[in-house]
Amino acid sequence: MEMKKENKSLGSYSLCITVRGFNLRLSITNSNTIAGSSGTLKLIDIPTSPAIVKYESIIIPESTPSVIEVGQVYQDKQTIASAMKHYSVTNKFQFRVKGSSARSYWLVRVGENCTWHFKANSINDFAMFNVRNFNSLHTCFLIDSTFIQYKPTAIVNLTYMQAWRANEKALEFLRGHPADSYSKLPSYLYILEKTYSGPVVVVDGTFLKSAYMGIMLTASTMDAAGIKPINCFLPHNVCTILPLAYAVVDSENDASWKWFFEQFKHTYGERPNMCVVSDRNESILKATSIVYPAMPHYSCMWHIWTNIRAKFNKGHLKLSELYFAKAQSYMLDEFNERMSKIEEIEPRVRAYLYDIGYHRWSRVHATVNKIWTMISNIAESLNAVTKDARELPIVKLLEYMRTLLERWTNEKLLKEKGTFTYLGFKFNKELDDNRTLSHKLRVRASIDYIHTVLDGMRDYIVCLENKRCSCGQFQLDELPCPHALAALRHRDGSYEQYCSPYYTRENLLRTYEIPVNPLPDESKWNMPQRITEEVVNPPSGGKRQPGRPQNKDTKYIMK
Repeated sequence: MEMKKENKSLGSYSLCITVRGFNLRLSITNSNTIAGSSGTLKLIDIPTSPAIVKYESIIIPESTPSVIEVGQVYQDKQTIASAMKHYSVTNKFQFRVKGSSARSYWLVRVGENCTWHFKANSINDFAMFNVRNFNSLHTCFLIDSTFIQYKPTAIVNLTYMQAWRANEKALEFLRGHPADSYSKLPSYLYILEKTYSGPVVVVDGTFLKSAYMGIMLTASTMDAAGIKPINCFLPHNVCTILPLAYAVVDSENDASWKWFFEQFKHTYGERPNMCVVSDRNESILKATSIVYPAMPHYSCMWHIWTNIRAKFNKGHLKLSELYFAKAQSYMLDEFNERMSKIEEIEPRVRAYLYDIGYHRWSRVHATVNKIWTMISNIAESLNAVTKDARELPIVKLLEYMRTLLERWTNEKLLKEKGTFTYLGFKFNKELDDNRTLSHKLRVRASIDYIHTVLDGMRDYIVCLENKRCSCGQFQLDELPCPHALAALRHRDGSYEQYCSPYYTRENLLRTYEIPVNPLPDESKWNMPQRITEEVVNPPSGGKRQPGRPQNKDTKYIMK
C-alpha cells in the first residue's frame, strides 16, 4: 500500500485493512508521520465470515457449467442468470422469470402446465447465490420450435416481399392455415358453451393483424384492487383489469357495436349509474343510444387533451397542468378558478371545452359518478397484453384470451386470499393517505352527525349521515375524505360503513369466485352431428394485403 497524498496526521489514527486469501508485505513509505508514531503497520487478523469460508471452495465463477443442480453456489446473481440462459439454449427450451430481486431468482417454463422450475437465493445477504430448488423434469413438449435449427445450403438474396411471403409460410406451418381456423369455430364454441355456464366498463375496438384482419371488441372493468403504478409481470393496472366480454367482428361500424352491446346487455343487464365514456366515436354513441337509451355518455379526458394539444399551439405545459386539475376538481369554485386561468392563456380552449359540454369530461359537473375511471388506460393496458396474440388465427386468438382469463383469475384469487386489509390495494392506500392528512385538522361538532372541520383557513361541513363533505371528495370518491376521517375520529367512529362496498376485499373475492375452467384436449372433444356439419367460411374480400401491417388502435370507455 502506498499513500498517494501527503497527510501529516496519518500516523495519529488507527488504520484497519481487511485481507483474505493474499500474502502481503506491507511497509509505510510516508516520512511525514507525527512524533511518537512507530512507523510500522500492525495487522489484526479478523476472522472471515463463516458463510464465505463454508462455500469458498465450491463457488462457481463461470456462467457455462456442464450441469445445474441443487446445492450449487454461484459467485453472484449475474453469473447464475447467465448460467441458466446457457442451460436453456443447450437443452433447447425457453423459460421466463417468475420473480427476481436482490435476494432471489425464480424461473418457470414459458409453456403452460409444465412442472419445470428453478429457484435460487442469496446466502445471508452476500452476493453469492445458492440453488435451493430445481425441478428439471418437463411435463410439456421439451424442444421449442424456436430452437429447431436448419443448416442453410446456400445464401440467397431476397426482396422484401419474398421474405414476407416466406415468413407467412413459416407462420402457416406453425399455426395452420388462417382459413382452416374458421372451420374449427363451431366445435370450439360448442366446447366453450358446454364448459362454461352462461360499474365502469372499458370498451375497446382494436385492429387484428391476422390474414383476414377484423376487429376485436372488448369490454373490461377495474376490480376492487384498484390501479397503481407498475409491476407484477405486467403493469399493475393490467393486473387489476377484469375482462368482461370480447368478440371478433369484421369491422368497427354501427352494426357491430350495436350487436356487441346487445350481447353485453343480455349477459350483464342494465345496472344503476352505468355510463359510457369514449372519444366521442359515432358508432359507440349510436349503439348505446339504442341498446342503453337512458345511459349518459361522457368523453375520455385524455383524448380531449390530445385534441387541445393538436388544435392550439400556445402554453401546452401550463394548459396541461390546469386542464387535468380542472377536469378532476371536486368543487365548482376550484373548477371556475382554473377555467379562468386557462382563458388567460388561450381563450379558444375555453370555447372548445364549452362546446363539448362540461358535464362530459368534468368530475364536478358529471351527473353520474365516474369514480376513478376518467381515462382509457385500462383499454390501453389490455391492448398491450394482447398485441402479439392479434396476429393469431381466429381460434388460437380466442383460446389465448380464454387462457389469459384462466391465469389471471387464478393468480388474482390466490393473491387476494393472502391480503387482509378491509379494502383493495388502491383504496386502502388512498384511505391511509387521507387518514394522515386528517391528523392536521380540527373538528367542531354541530350535532351528532354534522361536523365543522377546520382545514387551514377554510371550514368544511361534513355530514356523516348522507356521506357528504363540502369539499366534494367524500361523495364523489365514495371514500371518506380527510375531513370525514377527522369527524369520525372525533366521535370514535369506524370508517368501514362509509366506504363503497365495491372497494372491499370481500367484493374482490366474490369477483373471482367463479373459476375459469380449462378446456379438454381437442382429441377428447365429442361433437354432435349438427356441429360437425356446420360450415363457417372466412370473411370474403377482407384478406390482408401483402406487406407490413400498420399499427392502429382505437380505444373507448363505457361505465
